[in-house]
Amino acid sequence: MTKPDIQKIKDSKTIKELLEFSIINIDKPVGPTSFNVSDFVHKALSLRKTSHFGTLDPKVTGVLPIALNRSCKLTGYFLGEDKTYVGIARFHEEVELKKIEEAIKENFSGIITQMPPVKSRVKRQFREREIHSFKLLEKRGKDILFSAKVQGGTYIRKLIDDLGKVLGIGAHMLELRRTNAGIFFEDDKNFPIINLYDFEKAVSEYKNGNEELLRKILIPAEIVSVVYDLIEIKKDNLEKIYTGKPIYFEDLVKKVDLEKETKISVFSGSKFVGMYKVVNDGDIFAKGEFVMQEIRN
Repeated sequence: MTKPDIQKIKDSKTIKELLEFSIINIDKPVGPTSFNVSDFVHKALSLRKTSHFGTLDPKVTGVLPIALNRSCKLTGYFLGEDKTYVGIARFHEEVELKKIEEAIKENFSGIITQMPPVKSRVKRQFREREIHSFKLLEKRGKDILFSAKVQGGTYIRKLIDDLGKVLGIGAHMLELRRTNAGIFFEDDKNFPIINLYDFEKAVSEYKNGNEELLRKILIPAEIVSVVYDLIEIKKDNLEKIYTGKPIYFEDLVKKVDLEKETKISVFSGSKFVGMYKVVNDGDIFAKGEFVMQEIRN
């Protein structure tokens, strides 16, 4: 099936439906934690629940997608996506760019082993992460502007610290901005990033009866289909599927061949049904991990 037109899905929904199952791409400022920003959105819109896709330190700015209400169930499906950062690293002694680039090529390209920092929320044990690119853009004295595209869960502050240790001179991060998190970008024209000031303005307008600004920044959570294989099912058994029935091969609009454990997004026409995992067990094709029951007005 062709990927659904997210803009058409958005246009077809009421603002109530969008608030129930959407994502907002917030431009996080310096200061608040990611939880603080998520909680701010939660309270401003009087939602049941919000969650963010990937923590940013208080001093780090940039792309912080916030899931609203039922779209919070999709958080885990986005967290492992690649992230891109731009930042400034300060080296503790003067060093040539060429020497740093050689150290990056030898030690911080491809699969690396990284120990999470002491203040992280994850268990402190070595784990593998992939560095897709790590480029030095500009040098001013001991400060170097860099960009890095990495696997989700990579600690950039630790990356800079480890680079300084490899060079034997020490280094730390001065500034950092996330410009991309998976399918969310700071320069996306269709689904633009929004700062907290403009978000507050959109909410204020909405509460005064004008939903235009708020509608513009809401990203339908059906956009998850951009990340995962999209499978279309027939409408025949939708009611049973909504109550937990697995998807059988006979439910498929078109036969597909996918390996076991593959995660898929399932649609019936343009209607999002849920996230499933392929099981290929006899007549059963896939079992549900999150089923999007219809919103009751």
